[in-house]
Amino acid sequence: MTKITGVKTIQTRAGGNWVFVKVLTDQPGLYGIGSAHEHNPTGSVIAMVEQWIAPRLIGRDASQIEDIWQSTFTSGYWRTGPIHNVALAGVDIALWDIKGKEAGMPVYQLLGGKCRDAVPCYAHAVGLDLPSLEEDIRRYMEEGWTVIRAQLGEYGGGGFIPADQALRPSGGREVRQVFDDELYVDTIVAMFDYMRSKLGMRVKLTHDVHEHLKPTNAVMLAKLLEPHRLFFLEDALPPEQIAWYRQIRQQCTTPQAIGELFVNVQEWLPLISERLIDYIRCRVSKVGGITPAQKIAHLAEHFGVQTAWQEGGNTDPVNLTAAMHLDLASYSFGIQEENWFSEAELEAFPGHPRLERGYLYPSDGPGLGIDVDEEKAARLLDPERVRRPRHVAEDRRADGSVVRP
Repeated sequence: MTKITGVKTIQTRAGGNWVFVKVLTDQPGLYGIGSAHEHNPTGSVIAMVEQWIAPRLIGRDASQIEDIWQSTFTSGYWRTGPIHNVALAGVDIALWDIKGKEAGMPVYQLLGGKCRDAVPCYAHAVGLDLPSLEEDIRRYMEEGWTVIRAQLGEYGGGGFIPADQALRPSGGREVRQVFDDELYVDTIVAMFDYMRSKLGMRVKLTHDVHEHLKPTNAVMLAKLLEPHRLFFLEDALPPEQIAWYRQIRQQCTTPQAIGELFVNVQEWLPLISERLIDYIRCRVSKVGGITPAQKIAHLAEHFGVQTAWQEGGNTDPVNLTAAMHLDLASYSFGIQEENWFSEAELEAFPGHPRLERGYLYPSDGPGLGIDVDEEKAARLLDPERVRRPRHVAEDRRADGSVVRP
């Protein structure tokens, strides 16, 4: 039996917004690495791992992944939530890493073996106007990418009005810009009119709404985009309004993808079992690690829903690697979100996956195949940036009310 002897956290990246869990064992040189990624309240995650989870794991059998996951999930009585889930995920992913190393196999072999030769990914194209967005899409097309996300600037781009040009209440709060639902719908439909006229129908395009729309406008956008045959429309609705996916499904065939903000089984379960979406896009760490994510993938398979784990943006190489192992072994896999890291960041994670021409390739080392060089990881930190609090964008409508991302 391999016993757990220690659980430590490693904080890195310039802003300190990457947190990793290192599970140590009584076997010489044997340890596992996991991602406990929470971009904003990272200090809370570190405290959760070190003060709550670590003490109860010392001396446990590292091979009992399912039992450790289930007992840790309920260890505080109340459960689920982003901080609890990612702390649990860090341990869970690290235990799969240990199991793979002990078996001398990549994790995807333990999950059932390869269903595909490599993992297809989609690219992120962005432009501040239509010509620059077209240029960025063409750049990816020339590199060989076949699925490309199309965005106008920041999230909500296409729906913003400069504050001094909007009709706002007298004496209202100071804001740089306001979001207008109807303007967004009109602009994004016009964007796809333009892109299809310039690029044709062969390139597969996606778009991320980032939960900015009121429910009826989300239904309208999905319906108006139907002629443009999107690969999928992402996060048209916030988690609080997912019941509206029934209306979307009844009115159009635009493929739907959602899950970036999901942390509770009751969010994804009805959408999958009622076949209201086409792609489930949870982040592996946010649902609790490889153990629950594999169950989501198996559930999705029986209802014709595919996975598209949310691993872009601010996430880290270890989380991306965990998703990749699930992708390789899962028949319900649909596509993987790409992510880019600096050379210095990649050097701190030897054995990281290789991204080439729209495909992600594993290192094929045992376990996850990726490690963390703690000295190089420490050099990535910028102490001044670590001390700054991080919050999501506070977009508002003309009347001053918050747009829920």
